[in-house]
Amino acid sequence: MSALHTVSNRRRWWSHREIRGWAFVAPFLVVFALVFLAPIGYAFYLSLYREQAFFGGNTFVGAANYVDVVTDARFWDGAVRVLEFFAIQVPIMLGLALVAALAIDSGRLRAPRTFRLVIFLPYAVPGVVAVLLWGYLYGTNFGLAGDVNDLLGTAIRPLSERWMLTSIVNIVTWEFVGYNMLIFYSALRTVPEDLYEAAALDGAGPLRTVFSVKIPAIRGAIVIATIFSIIGSFQLFNEPNILRNLAPNLIDTHYTPNMYAYNLSFGGQQYNYSATVAIVMGVITAIIAYVVQLRGSREAL
Repeated sequence: MSALHTVSNRRRWWSHREIRGWAFVAPFLVVFALVFLAPIGYAFYLSLYREQAFFGGNTFVGAANYVDVVTDARFWDGAVRVLEFFAIQVPIMLGLALVAALAIDSGRLRAPRTFRLVIFLPYAVPGVVAVLLWGYLYGTNFGLAGDVNDLLGTAIRPLSERWMLTSIVNIVTWEFVGYNMLIFYSALRTVPEDLYEAAALDGAGPLRTVFSVKIPAIRGAIVIATIFSIIGSFQLFNEPNILRNLAPNLIDTHYTPNMYAYNLSFGGQQYNYSATVAIVMGVITAIIAYVVQLRGSREAL
């Protein structure tokens, strides 16, 4: 009888414990459902319908909108451009961030705190302000680019068809190098000292220590930063949308998939098709991010 009483008390204790746990996480779950799950669900709902042009109202069309997106040349034009942006920008940005983090962690800089602050400062600048600032510098008639051309006798136009994507790469890299540098530097600070001592006993120099100890030890942080960069690349919107005012003939409404979805919704009132574009792009982003994470995890093992 006492044994049954003990089991009953344990069940009650665990029951109260579970209730308290759910009570603590309930606010997060509610907010998560309202700001994340509900919009995704509503977007998916919209993607299954199509507004009738003549009769009005929405008609259920099933997967017809998805078929249209898959065969939409404008969507794929923006998607390919974003892939090009990702292939160019992410390696450069993460490479610079890693070099900066390794330089700070080396302990050989005279003012590491100042250096760290200078690298991180662009990330603190609002994105709109950063794009407007660089848009002014790119000006060939009144900006820094025009002064450099006059000084060197060149005719480089950053806001031209040839250089536009490179100019956007430069802006995004300038904005986010400091953010990724902090991720790498924080990971470097957690590397056990035993690894450095073992490398020193084996006669490893500074360069060998970097490639054989430090970089392998922060592989997880590199994978996380890469995933964040993939998501950010496929969400490219702010920079080209603002630069479009400076070069309207070069940046169209479907320059990136995000711009395409935005203009379909707010410019063309095509909410159903806009939701479909957003969902397809989200799925593509999730697949690529998952592949990178899976490959990074296998290499870490």
